[in-house]
Amino acid sequence: MLIHPMPDPVALHLGPISIHWYGLMYVLAFAMFLLLGRVRIKQPHIAALNWKNEDLDDMLFYGMLGVVIGGRLGEVLFYQPAHFLAHPIDIFKIWQGGMSFHGGFLGVVIAMALWARKAKRNLADVYDFIAPLVPLGYAAGRLGNFINAELPGRLADASLPWAMRWPGVEGPRHPSPLYQMIVDGLLVFVLLWMYSRKSRPRLAVGAMFTFLYGCARFFTEYFRVPDWQTTVAGLPITSGQVLSLPMIVGALIILAWAYKNNPRAAAV
Repeated sequence: MLIHPMPDPVALHLGPISIHWYGLMYVLAFAMFLLLGRVRIKQPHIAALNWKNEDLDDMLFYGMLGVVIGGRLGEVLFYQPAHFLAHPIDIFKIWQGGMSFHGGFLGVVIAMALWARKAKRNLADVYDFIAPLVPLGYAAGRLGNFINAELPGRLADASLPWAMRWPGVEGPRHPSPLYQMIVDGLLVFVLLWMYSRKSRPRLAVGAMFTFLYGCARFFTEYFRVPDWQTTVAGLPITSGQVLSLPMIVGALIILAWAYKNNPRAAAV
């Protein structure tokens, strides 16, 4: 059985300043956004829409605000409202972890709408452009969760080769942050990048990302200790699955609409 390595959550001590691994994962995520974005700009069907590196830099600034503000508010409202109501100062301690992807997703959607209005860009084109740039950043965030020993998995069979002893939690556990890094992040990235390499109807790429992530997250939730759980039609369903279901259904509706109403490959 494996044992969680429990690395120091602080990567560097610079006098009174501590640089946390979790924060560095966000720096890595934003760096990959820029790197992949510059590759994507050169794809012929993207270049035809006259995207520039300056647009990418500008979107990153808006996206950073959307991710941090939306992700933290999502954690506060969706997962731990009682804790943050009792300890409001903890809302600002983002270096300790605790960022909701669903909240960050909504934050980025709003931030990109504001940027599209400022830049006079079609909002659907913006979503389609940035969607393939997101999953690797998500994977980096889950690695940060693992380093912080956050999001312990459900009980696992001790015979499972990668079953892991988790600090402060009894019994062998599934290393759920690593599952989510691989499935929700890396696998979704590979599938979406392949899909987006060809010209698609407007809004199709953005909707495909939403669909793939929603399905991946619904699956990996089975291995993660839920923040809260309810019952639907007699079956248990976790908080993450509750939040993922609208993503799946909404994405399928948008995909059907995109292919029906935009048969031409307009955006990507």
